Amino acid sequence: MEQKSKDPLHGKRLDAILEELVEYYQGFEELGKQINIKCFTDNPSINSSLKFLRKTDWARAKVESLYLYVLRQKKKAERNKED
Repeated sequence: MEQKSKDPLHGKRLDAILEELVEYYQGFEELGKQINIKCFTDNPSINSSLKFLRKTDWARAKVESLYLYVLRQKKKAERNKED
């Protein structure tokens, strides 16, 4: 029997993470305020950001960290709705 990974990043593609962050922050402008890197603040697009993030480990780590934070915020919001 296969063990399901508890890592929320397991099996998650970088493009899906980026699209979810752009949606959550309602565009690149707000995302760029959260993570101040040029690919989010200067003529941003999903494709150009993906190219940069795939080559730049520190930037990808920041994006993944922010994604984990957003997942926690969404869970917290869901729990608050239920109460």
